[in-house]
Amino acid sequence: MWKYALSFALLLAFGALLFPRNEGAPRIASLSPAEEIKIKQATLSQDMKLTDDLCRSQCSLELRRVLSQTEQQSGDTKQKGLQSLQQEHPHMLKLYWVTKSEPLDRSLQAGQMDDALRVLAEPELVKAKQQTDQGSSYQSAPFQYKSETYFVLGVPSSNSDSAMLGVIKQTILKQVEDHQLKNLRIVTYPPDNHYKIESVDSRTLKDVKVNHPEENEGTSHYHVNQVVVRFKNEPSNADLVKIEKDIGTTHYRKVGYTYVFESRKMEAKQLMDYFKNWDVAYAEPHFLYLTNSAAVDAVTENSSQTTDNNTNQAVIKPNDALYQRYQWNLPIIDTELGWSISKGSQDIKVAIVDTGVDLNHPDLKDQLISGYNVVNNNAPPADDVGHGTHVAGIVGAIVNNNLGVAGMSWYNRIMPVKVLDQSGAGSTYSVAQGIIWATDHGAKVINMSLGNYAEANFLHDAIKYAYDHDVVLIAASGNDNTATPGFPAAYPEVFAVAATDANKNKASFSNYGDYIDVAAPGVSIASTYPHNQYAALSGTSMASPHVTALAALIRSVNPQLKNTEVMQIMRDTAQDIGPKGKDPYYGNGLIDVVAALKKAQSAKNPQTMQSPQTQTEATPAAPARSDWAQRLLERLGWK
Repeated sequence: MWKYALSFALLLAFGALLFPRNEGAPRIASLSPAEEIKIKQATLSQDMKLTDDLCRSQCSLELRRVLSQTEQQSGDTKQKGLQSLQQEHPHMLKLYWVTKSEPLDRSLQAGQMDDALRVLAEPELVKAKQQTDQGSSYQSAPFQYKSETYFVLGVPSSNSDSAMLGVIKQTILKQVEDHQLKNLRIVTYPPDNHYKIESVDSRTLKDVKVNHPEENEGTSHYHVNQVVVRFKNEPSNADLVKIEKDIGTTHYRKVGYTYVFESRKMEAKQLMDYFKNWDVAYAEPHFLYLTNSAAVDAVTENSSQTTDNNTNQAVIKPNDALYQRYQWNLPIIDTELGWSISKGSQDIKVAIVDTGVDLNHPDLKDQLISGYNVVNNNAPPADDVGHGTHVAGIVGAIVNNNLGVAGMSWYNRIMPVKVLDQSGAGSTYSVAQGIIWATDHGAKVINMSLGNYAEANFLHDAIKYAYDHDVVLIAASGNDNTATPGFPAAYPEVFAVAATDANKNKASFSNYGDYIDVAAPGVSIASTYPHNQYAALSGTSMASPHVTALAALIRSVNPQLKNTEVMQIMRDTAQDIGPKGKDPYYGNGLIDVVAALKKAQSAKNPQTMQSPQTQTEATPAAPARSDWAQRLLERLGWK
């Protein structure tokens, strides 16, 4: 593993030399588009190397676990252990239980691989058996078969009389590469005609053609034959019949009091012109939102606890197998100190409005509560991309279970809300409906690791609805290294998050601007991934859930704090790491978990302050929002 650790260290060192910390603006903000793409590609390479290392480490740990549990058991028990492990980890394509005294072809086996792959893997399996017979572990170099990456692994038993070997399929590397090419905006979007999408300059709404990745900056995307309309007065059935006839609609949808119309014969601009003749508050394109997303020591049975010499406060080190080596992100924001104040509360629900979550991941499933699939109402909110699972793990991967990674919260429950489809994109309608659904079902914090550069009134209505119901809304700023405001992060009701690296420098890709509230770790973040796997991803998508988890911990410490107070505590306690005071690159600074929780714990609540539920019912909304909020609530129709 040393070569992967060395690669990671060299990349961090390169980042420190290229972008040293200083009191002025980060140099990364002034790079040319070509230089930005080059650095993003280096970040992608770092993520893939770290994901490879996570895969190898996890597989080694799992083989060692099953080996130690069953090495003294019968052959039948060993066979069942092999089969169970292979079913739980389908990327472990073929597993062998071997002994010194028997050849490989007479070993216990589980899983399947075709003859051509067997021919490629056999020389490495022979080497693995030779090494494990001598009491040493073995990992082969990667090899390719049918455009997929594989490697062979060998782990010896404690007495070296037996061993487990595996042929591992690393489909995850291609998945991470494909995802990060889009997430970091290294490729143009849209890459295909799946959505029937056009691109538009978010400032002028003029059509633009995106031919190069750097042209993603400031560019939004919309459905060609759709329009979003909010009427000042509810249209009658006769009005809707006339509209259907006039525009040749194929169908329309309604959320709250806002409509999405789709036409067979008219494009978005024609539809917008048509609705000018109606009494509408707005008619706008139906924008699309995209995701905004580097050998393991033995662990003890329980977390370790030491005392910080400076603060004389307990430092909690969890026993999660991948934590010590890979999760630089939690110690750097003082999470370990913060856990001595609060580990979270089951009463504070966190909604992940994203691609869904792997509902069966062993490091997540016991943290999940019922969610909602906006994309397909008849299906559970399962993740078919990986992004939402990764985001959810940063917030709440189960801590101290000797498995995988540790989330920032030990106990806050996660509510998966799927608003982005298998391409990692979703419409304004989907995102807005997901926010409203999460609010109505008790979410007190909502994470939105997604964005666009168009300011959509429709989405803003949903944001204000959640805000007026005392929800803390957290959003990623975007990955184009631009000062162009991204939405929903730039809405005033939303807490906007930029990304930093392990040296507390601005991440090369992170958007910036006056709307940024704070920064959080966002480079090569290790977290959960679908199908019982773990991956390292980079992006403001990864920074945002750190802040979401902190908001949930703050509300766990002091449930009476209002959403505005939670946000202000995070601003007030952030570490000032950029130009002195609030700046466009880090906002108020890097979040500080222990400082924020201490302030929340000691906050004196005025007698007029009520619990969030009571406050929502008893305190009228601000005048600017009360009318639409009341109308939206009356028309939601969701139980």
